[in-house]
Amino acid sequence: MSVRQPSVFRPTKPDVAVFVSGVTSMGLEILAGRIIAPQFGSSVYTWGSIITVFLAALSLGYWQGGKRAATASIRRMTWILLGTAGYVAIVVYGSDQLLLSASMLPLPTRYASVPAVLILFGPPTYLLGFISPYSAELSQKDGTGEASGHVYALGTIGSIVGAGATTYVLIPALGIEMIGLLFGFVLVGTAFALTLPTLPPRPAVASIAIAFLLVVGAGIGPVTFDHRGDVVYQTQTAYQELEVIDDGDVRTLYLDGARHSAMDLENPDRHVFEYTRYFHIPMLMVDDPREVENVLFIGGGGYTGPKDFERTYDVNVDVVELDPAVTRTAKEYFRLEESDNLTAHTEDGRVFLQNTDTKYDLIVLDAYQKDQVPVHLTQLEFMELAESHLTEDGVFLANVIAAPSGTGSEFYRAQYKTIDEAFGSTYSFRTSSWDSVQNIEVAATKDETSFSEADLATRNERRDLGIDLSVEVDGYMDDPATGDVPILTEDHAPVDTLQASTIGQEYVIEQTDGGRESEPASSIATGSRPATLARPAPTLEETDSSRVDSIATVASASG
Repeated sequence: MSVRQPSVFRPTKPDVAVFVSGVTSMGLEILAGRIIAPQFGSSVYTWGSIITVFLAALSLGYWQGGKRAATASIRRMTWILLGTAGYVAIVVYGSDQLLLSASMLPLPTRYASVPAVLILFGPPTYLLGFISPYSAELSQKDGTGEASGHVYALGTIGSIVGAGATTYVLIPALGIEMIGLLFGFVLVGTAFALTLPTLPPRPAVASIAIAFLLVVGAGIGPVTFDHRGDVVYQTQTAYQELEVIDDGDVRTLYLDGARHSAMDLENPDRHVFEYTRYFHIPMLMVDDPREVENVLFIGGGGYTGPKDFERTYDVNVDVVELDPAVTRTAKEYFRLEESDNLTAHTEDGRVFLQNTDTKYDLIVLDAYQKDQVPVHLTQLEFMELAESHLTEDGVFLANVIAAPSGTGSEFYRAQYKTIDEAFGSTYSFRTSSWDSVQNIEVAATKDETSFSEADLATRNERRDLGIDLSVEVDGYMDDPATGDVPILTEDHAPVDTLQASTIGQEYVIEQTDGGRESEPASSIATGSRPATLARPAPTLEETDSSRVDSIATVASASG
């Protein structure tokens, strides 16, 4: 009786090529999200564009490769890999300029990222699509079914490796340019290996030339002027691109290209952004500010809001920040010092509330930004969870970014409706009298209350909070119309759809020096009116640090 020995898998050159094509195609797809996000955000529309373009390009490559498979050869596969590496060099060198040019195209906001993804990643993905049918044609397997199954398996395993390595290893450890450089070298190295042992001169010279282009592209990049100021620190975290930029005396934290916190280096206690003063409004709604003991911030950013509360009031402050790199940056560049009264927790905000028994007098949700919102922190179930962790006199405040009315207000009105469903009473305050997208502070009390603007003004006059909130109280708004927007729930929370109309609008951020910052927009909102909520330069007793804090990723994120 003969015993069948298990066969040993020895990868052929086509096997190596199809595996590497899987690694690089999926790695580039994950990397695309990081490259596109600073310009177009990381909404479902952006990721939908990325996935659609990659699948379409691969499909077209498979189709064309299948039609030409009769001419397949190792030499052709070598040139395909080199051509892909050459285009990756272009992406590494010119992605910023290509993104800027693509953003100028007059397209609806939800489709705005499609041209950029198509230009940057369509050609290399299309070329990689040729590898699988070529590999199947050159396979040594018996029969079409076995050959195609073998290729599918190797390509899929490569994709798993590419996705996992890029997500869990490369992005946390390296910058975008270095990751692109690595993928380019993997392609060049594979192409070079396919030529061995004969080493034809033309592929060898091309391999060296493309490797040189990759190094040059990653090393020098296009010559550009950063209008934001001097880049003090920049890194890719597991969740986003993080930058610290100094513009004169103002230091700003940027996450995925959007401002999240700012600090005056000469006067760190000053509010840089006007809306951060509104975080104190709940102190007008509690019965006695002196009885407030525990405060929770969901969202850390530059930690200037939490630092201010610790400094201004005799309270314990817990801060939940999902990204540990953000907390490290706040400690190094924004003067964060943890203490007995200020504790930073690296965790998702919703998970933190699910696992804590602490009751808070105030919960501040500051984890949103204009086009990146963690959906699970907008839903009714989360609002009910937050409400259950408030004391009987407790107040909840959410920093919502949207227009106060009309076009661009859908998300604000849906969020207001959702919060109002979970809490006793709900109030909202605009931070700018311009009609553009802005920070709208939505405050809600656990018990039913009936604060009028006059009531809050009176409390502001009588209470010694160390900060005059008269201008903030003037931002008091009537209840918005909510009949045409849904309550956001785990079953139905169309946040991206509700936010779609805000993406094309200017985002106005009032500053405490009477100035005004605005995020660039491809289509500036019309009908805006001059601000009347502007205040004079603040006195020392009225100032604190500023903060715009939010993280959103396609997966869960908070603060």
